[in-house]
Amino acid sequence: MSSSTKQYYATSSLVVGYALCSSLLAVINKFAITYFNYPGLLTALQYLTSTVGVYLLGKLGFLHHDAFTWDTAKKFLPAAVVFYLAIFTNTNLLRHANVDTFIVFRSLTPLLVAIADTVFRSQPRPSKLTFLSLLVILAGAVGYVANDSAFTLTAYSWALAYLVTITTEMVYIKHMVSSLELNTWGFVLYNNLLSLMIAPIFWFLTGEYTDVFTAVNANGGNLFEPVAFFAVALSCVFGFLISFFGFAARKAISATAFTVTGVVNKFLTVVINVLIWDKHASPVGLVCLLVTICGGIGYQQSVTVAKKPTNDPSQVPTEKVDEESVELIPAKVATNV
Repeated sequence: MSSSTKQYYATSSLVVGYALCSSLLAVINKFAITYFNYPGLLTALQYLTSTVGVYLLGKLGFLHHDAFTWDTAKKFLPAAVVFYLAIFTNTNLLRHANVDTFIVFRSLTPLLVAIADTVFRSQPRPSKLTFLSLLVILAGAVGYVANDSAFTLTAYSWALAYLVTITTEMVYIKHMVSSLELNTWGFVLYNNLLSLMIAPIFWFLTGEYTDVFTAVNANGGNLFEPVAFFAVALSCVFGFLISFFGFAARKAISATAFTVTGVVNKFLTVVINVLIWDKHASPVGLVCLLVTICGGIGYQQSVTVAKKPTNDPSQVPTEKVDEESVELIPAKVATNV
């Protein structure tokens, strides 16, 4: 077999692996929180899996991550807190709403990020095409909410909390990427390890620890039913694999191909969610959801700017941190949209 053929199969495997992880992750996390109704403990197990995964793969030589130091951890702690809150609200949103509602609110983040970048980071105002794309996203989201027959105040309260925290996190991660000299797997390690340390605080603040102890005592010391164990294990594994396949696929294919793959993943998530169970939106809601996704596609295209080469070595081009790469950096779970 020629080297080009081997390269083709290797690249295809990475792209297929990323597509499967990305399109299935939100559905898997909904599956996990449905059968294991302890969001704080679930996210802690996911952080533990990602932390141990990065450490072991680093020891085996499959990846390189920056060493953990307390000085860097202190600088990174605020970002880890925001990251934890984003995942915490994300999991509770999936706990009280369907995957489609999650996708709609996740798709709204470019709108708020654009506003935050302009107001707080002195970035240029969005172009006309970008602004139009953001309006399409907003229109689709408003249409979805107006036609959501499963609307509950609890679910949408968590949705708004998630929207605020994920927007804050995306803007803050951009700042952290430029201010801390960590490689991508270093970000994954710091984010997940620090979040794992933060988790017990929220167990006590939310009172979830009492629910866990009650369930353990009621089940004779067994917290996991077989289905719950499978769901949690699956979500932990996929939560880590999306980072592994995402980073590898981004290196193996062009930025355009990676973006197209991400768009296909969004539609696959909707299709899979509709096919496997009844926890999805109405037909009208699904149409509004697709409108929101299409607005996101237009937004991605409008903000893609070709890098201009420079002969001045003192001018280092600033890498654009787009939505897909921000999602991969913290090894988020259930944030594949």
